[in-house]
Amino acid sequence: MNSYIFTKRLELLESDHKQLLTRRNEIQGLGNGIYDRWQYPVITAEHIPLNWRYDLDQRTNPYLMERLGVNAAFNAGAIYFNGRFVVVVRVEGYDRKSFFAVAESDNGVDNFHFWGRPIDIPETEEPDTNIYDMRLTQHEDGYIYGLFCTERKDSNKPNDTSAAIAQCGIARTKDLVNWQRLPDLVTNSGQQRNVVLHPEFVDGQYALYTRPQDGFIDIGGGGGIGWGLTRTMDGAKVEQEQIIHSKAYHTIYELKNGQGPTPIRTRNGWLHMAHGVRNTADGLRYVLYSLLTDLDEPWRITHSPGGYLIAPEGSERVGDVSNVVFCNGWIRDNEDNLYIYYASSDTRLHVATTTVERLLDYCTNTPADGLTSACSVRAINELIDHNAGRT
Repeated sequence: MNSYIFTKRLELLESDHKQLLTRRNEIQGLGNGIYDRWQYPVITAEHIPLNWRYDLDQRTNPYLMERLGVNAAFNAGAIYFNGRFVVVVRVEGYDRKSFFAVAESDNGVDNFHFWGRPIDIPETEEPDTNIYDMRLTQHEDGYIYGLFCTERKDSNKPNDTSAAIAQCGIARTKDLVNWQRLPDLVTNSGQQRNVVLHPEFVDGQYALYTRPQDGFIDIGGGGGIGWGLTRTMDGAKVEQEQIIHSKAYHTIYELKNGQGPTPIRTRNGWLHMAHGVRNTADGLRYVLYSLLTDLDEPWRITHSPGGYLIAPEGSERVGDVSNVVFCNGWIRDNEDNLYIYYASSDTRLHVATTTVERLLDYCTNTPADGLTSACSVRAINELIDHNAGRT
């Protein structure tokens, strides 16, 4: 490729990338009154900086090829940091390895730009094969903790190349640049995913929402969202876990459920987001749902609205793992606006916006799942009677 063609191709790449990064987002349609979806994903694989993907030196890359391709950018932890909306994105390369990268925005709904380099998470004595899905917690001890899933090959199954052991990795920081790796969480469960640190001490200890598993997939059977305490995060160990939100037959969380982002303190209790999984004829379906727990006893659920809060719609249903939405990050700004960062189909990152007040109204006034068709009809008829003469 001659110099002119190389230069023109580079100009087109830079122009397209800038246009994507600066594209204005807009609220999508009328919505359901609970939250507003936004038209465009806030981060995709195409948002990743060009100099992370391309060798921009014509001498070593005369055809301006993409050397280190990115397959997906999704499942982001989130934090309001120094007055900006900051997400720690799971970036997955063409090689299937995931890593973390920080992107920030002034308004939380568009114009996200990545920081100069991905996060260099230190390894433990047993190196991670893959790391993903970081939850960020600004803890009252002064640190920002990042809890994430670390996977390694299951050495007990040497002939099964897909067999993995998943545990909770832990790192902490104060600036989102320099990270201290702590030992992985120790529990009595065979595997751990979707572990989230509560932002306040409970009885003088660190509190964790867990998701105990025996097997790699662990669908059906027992389990659910767990709760446990540890005296330290530097060598965290949960001696005893209790399930605080169980899976249930013929619900949106029949097969699996897990804590999403760090819960938010409100006047009515701790506001939670979780994911639930059920089976369909076309495979597993992931949706998001909300819970409210007691302020003084964060493990005790006080309100559990029936059904899902967010489910995949339209193009969100298509991707590497279709029919999935997942959330491990949300941000409450200084005016009580709430930005829910959810991924669709393990491919891209979206945002939905609401307020803490609206989501509290949803949690406290939406009927719980009665667990039978008759209960569902009863709830509808009660609403019809309540609306009689009002329409």
